[in-house]
Amino acid sequence: MEQVKLDQLKEIARQIRIGVIEGTYHAKSGHPGGSLSIADVLAYLYFEEMNIDPQNPKMPERDRFVLSKGHTAPALYATLAARGFFPVEDLKTLRKIDSYLQGHPDMKGTPGVDMSTGSLGLGISAACGMALSAKYRGEDYRVYTIVGDGESEEGQVWEAAMFAAHYKLDNLVAFIDLNGLQIDGKITEVMNPTPHDEKLKAFGWNVITINAHDFEEIAAALAAARACKGKPTAIIACSVKGKGVSFMEDKADWHGKAPNADEYAQAMAELNGEGK
Repeated sequence: MEQVKLDQLKEIARQIRIGVIEGTYHAKSGHPGGSLSIADVLAYLYFEEMNIDPQNPKMPERDRFVLSKGHTAPALYATLAARGFFPVEDLKTLRKIDSYLQGHPDMKGTPGVDMSTGSLGLGISAACGMALSAKYRGEDYRVYTIVGDGESEEGQVWEAAMFAAHYKLDNLVAFIDLNGLQIDGKITEVMNPTPHDEKLKAFGWNVITINAHDFEEIAAALAAARACKGKPTAIIACSVKGKGVSFMEDKADWHGKAPNADEYAQAMAELNGEGK
């Protein structure tokens, strides 16, 4: 990947992380940890990979994205704002009564949101249905989803995995955000869903493991997914919860709480490169 493109993607991901902090701080609630861990994947999907048009969010031929871990909506909203679906300033209205940016994605109220999600396991199931619909209709759009590693403890996720393999949904890509933490602690201690790679291979998926914060690895994995025929692709994205904000990184405490004024100031200083 050319350095110019790499620098552009890094800057977009930084802006997404800033949007996450802005949103959760002004809301005084939300889920910053798992939002920060998926910023790089979202940056690549929305600015490089997906066929989308912010001026025509519902165009029939668009690629679809489903945030199965719907509680990390701050990251999706920040991405959509950066891409031009709505004003960046609106991120400060997150979770407000009259805002269209609610705590979980709403396909009826938020431009660019393809599926309302929140109940864990629902999103990947809907993504499977979208991908199968494209197959039946002879349409060539692709479907992308991000599943949380804690979310993967849900039985519905594995029913969806069986479904996708059975119907050979090679137009479906599921990222597993493997940051190792959920609200109650380490995933391996709460209800161990690992090893994701071996399980998904056994279910009949094409499986690729990457560093979720390396754009070249993200790009290579998505290229390999496009080349794979007859199987859905799972990209195990090894990430850091809270990535980009030092005091949030790898801390389960930051799964579902907002920064206070001092924490907000420190996070924004770090993301803006101050003092470095």
